[in-house]
Amino acid sequence: MKLVFKSISFLFLMIFSSGKMMSQSSTIVLKDNWRFSKDVKDDASAINFDASKWDKVSVPHDWAIYGPFDKKWDIQTGIIEQNGEKEATEKTGRTGALPHIGTGWYRNSFTVPAFKKGKKALLIFEGAMSEPQVFLNGKEVGKWGYGYSYFYIDITNDLLVGKENLLAVKLTNMPYSSRWYPGAGLYRKVSVIVKEEESFAQWGTFITTPETKGDNAIVDIKAEFNGSNVSMVTQIKDASNKVIATQKSTEGKDGRFHQTIEVAKPRLWSPETPYLYTAVTKLYAANGTLKDEQSIKFGIRYIKYEPNKGFSLNGKVTKFKGVCLHHDLGPLGAAVNKAALKRQLTILKDMGCNAIRSSHNMPSFEQLELADEMGFMFLAESFDEWAKPKVENGYNRFFTEYAEEDIMNLVRATRNHPCIVMWSSGNEVPDQWGAEGVKRARWLQDIFHREDPTRPVTVGMDQVKATMESGFGALLDIPGLNYRVHLYEEAYKTFPQGFILGSETASTVSSRGIYKFPVVQEKNKQYDDFQSSSYDLEACSWSNVPDEDFVLQDDKPWVIGEFVWTGFDYLGEPTPYDEKWPSRSSYFGISDLAGLPKDRYYLYRSRWNTKDKTLHILPHWNWKGREGEITPVFVYTNYDSAELFVNGKSMGVQKKNNATPQNRYRLMWNDVKYEPGTVKVVAFDSNGKPAATSEIKTAGEAYKIVLEADRKIIKADGEDISYVTVSVVDKNGIPCPTAVDELNFKVTGAATYRAACNGDATSLEIFHQDHMKLFSGKLVVLVKAIETPGSIQLEVTGKGLQTGKISLKSER
Repeated sequence: MKLVFKSISFLFLMIFSSGKMMSQSSTIVLKDNWRFSKDVKDDASAINFDASKWDKVSVPHDWAIYGPFDKKWDIQTGIIEQNGEKEATEKTGRTGALPHIGTGWYRNSFTVPAFKKGKKALLIFEGAMSEPQVFLNGKEVGKWGYGYSYFYIDITNDLLVGKENLLAVKLTNMPYSSRWYPGAGLYRKVSVIVKEEESFAQWGTFITTPETKGDNAIVDIKAEFNGSNVSMVTQIKDASNKVIATQKSTEGKDGRFHQTIEVAKPRLWSPETPYLYTAVTKLYAANGTLKDEQSIKFGIRYIKYEPNKGFSLNGKVTKFKGVCLHHDLGPLGAAVNKAALKRQLTILKDMGCNAIRSSHNMPSFEQLELADEMGFMFLAESFDEWAKPKVENGYNRFFTEYAEEDIMNLVRATRNHPCIVMWSSGNEVPDQWGAEGVKRARWLQDIFHREDPTRPVTVGMDQVKATMESGFGALLDIPGLNYRVHLYEEAYKTFPQGFILGSETASTVSSRGIYKFPVVQEKNKQYDDFQSSSYDLEACSWSNVPDEDFVLQDDKPWVIGEFVWTGFDYLGEPTPYDEKWPSRSSYFGISDLAGLPKDRYYLYRSRWNTKDKTLHILPHWNWKGREGEITPVFVYTNYDSAELFVNGKSMGVQKKNNATPQNRYRLMWNDVKYEPGTVKVVAFDSNGKPAATSEIKTAGEAYKIVLEADRKIIKADGEDISYVTVSVVDKNGIPCPTAVDELNFKVTGAATYRAACNGDATSLEIFHQDHMKLFSGKLVVLVKAIETPGSIQLEVTGKGLQTGKISLKSER
């Protein structure tokens, strides 16, 4: 199917694969037995000589996450123009205050029994931070620039047959190369694929549905292949593994097979029903020998972008209730882990989130697979810089040479995922000014269209006035506005597309469980403890609180949704404290760095989760010394009205109204005076009858440690993780919201202690050490399975506290 992108209507029913392929080819994942060192004097010794004294690691691996935190790492002095700064200042924690700068070497040895003459071999990197140089058996076989890109190297002529092969990878992280924590090392998977000469091309299969006929979907498969005199057979299977359609092709043209297959009464993929089919595609030689095979999970769904109406999925107008996510996983750093990603998406699903934006880089394959399976739409982003720099050694150094290849790899490797509904070619790029920027925007968009003519392209624009004047915003398929809520109306009238996307919104700042008085709405507010108030009324000079975006989303049908900055806190960019120390991670998250929900989580949940009821009270009610002082109480709920009681005395009924954006989405009792005891809220239904209640109580002294696991049974695969939330309660079981006790962790049995995180952006405690202080009464411990199944026990102790214990289990 070919779309005319001059039109602002995108209409297509498509089938997309999950990108995960089981092949007749032999795949070796290079996970274990790696050696790593940052203390190598020269390249020759790293490539050729003994590495037995190097650290033994497994990949994915992030060398910098083990710390220590120190303000000296990558101190950046400069002006952040997109933040409106006029003078250069020192940014001490901008890239996480972790030791990611420098050169690291990885070494591994492997044999490939399946490799022989007449076969080909590819070495695949899913992410290498950064500037990888790859050596095989002492010879440089390839290199890349962008640390977030997937790439592969043909090593057919350099692989030793029947012998051990020595792989060495040099990675170089330069100072001033990032404006957040980028991680370091081989942080995503590395693998070797051995194929027959007659085989499917790597990332060369593209499946779409160009039309429908009644209740049938027409599946269009274009599969690139290597070889001649071959045929292709495709079977389509439903979720129960039943074959529902088959087709054979015997003639390929220009190295490509093209098939169209009918699927009767297709079940459509959506966030609510993420139904996946499977396509089994086989390549045969002329004599009937099977040469290659792909088993591809896919979904069928129908998307449309229309002027004034917005975005629709499967014929239903749908708003993007999305969040932006950085690639780091908190205490795990940049090293990808599917259990950690699934926990994030599970938390977001409960909030009612239906979309993810990868910020500001290519998403991992694991994240996209989970989005397909769990039901999240995806905005897949490529770059944070083009030719003009934000930081001295950023992507601008690679743009001219690598941008086209980076986009090609991004699109070809991931275009078959049903979750992806649009691409982004950039974020707040300085190239938004001037004619050259317009040319670059068009050039990049054309590459996306060439590789995937079925999805629109956006750019996250913060210089909206400039893009109105230059034509930059007008040429995009989807104009994306980062913040600038005051310019939405003008942008809608100026741009021709007929709709606006909130490509990045809010950037409200808060610290979990921390509340400041008096309670007022402020910009760039700083406090002596380097925390931000969880009353959710504080933002940056260029950003805003959530309610202002809610108004636009609810009142303007031409606003097609939002991607909130951010779903979770991330390492680096500690605004508004990026000039303070210690402060080394963000405050923007709806949940904190440990994945624990902040109050703001329930504000979004009250609006986004339309199936479950939300009734959340803030702040906590432990305010010794504030007796008799004004301590406002907010309630985040999907009910329109409620009555508040303090120690049984009514504080009155509040009803949502349009007086201010906050009054429209929050219930607020601003004149409550603190007295210890019980705060209770009774919510009313549309008929004014009590429908739900919630309460919080003043806690006594900390007495007992309580443990709660997100999963008590995990896989014995050496990778799976149980996240155990640790909190303390008083003798009556009431949570202690201000506890800061130091706790110690011990894991026994079929697992290891992996890390802990308390969500405190100012903490310099090392994640992998077996002790940490509570922050606002909580922290999270990560228990990682080994490859042997069995029982697991986590024991958490603290001075003067009753020990907490929990039993877990790992299974095959």
